[in-house]
Amino acid sequence: MQSLLCALLTAYLIVLFARAILSWLPPARSGAMVTISRLLVDLTEPVLAPLRRVIPPTGVFDLSFLVLIIGVSILRNAVCA
Repeated sequence: MQSLLCALLTAYLIVLFARAILSWLPPARSGAMVTISRLLVDLTEPVLAPLRRVIPPTGVFDLSFLVLIIGVSILRNAVCA
């Protein structure tokens, strides 16, 4: 059970980083990148939306995203240790 949770948390961190990287690229109009981008948003937005209500964005920075990455990293380190 612990190894499964560790793998899921690791995969979620990868999804978060992939979404961050894709957010820096210009949006594609069609193709596989649109599908991948939509999938990443669908996987991360259910967790980010409640955080954004508590932690408003400061200028161009989305601090809720950073808080989520730190939180998942801490949880992963606790579970996978």
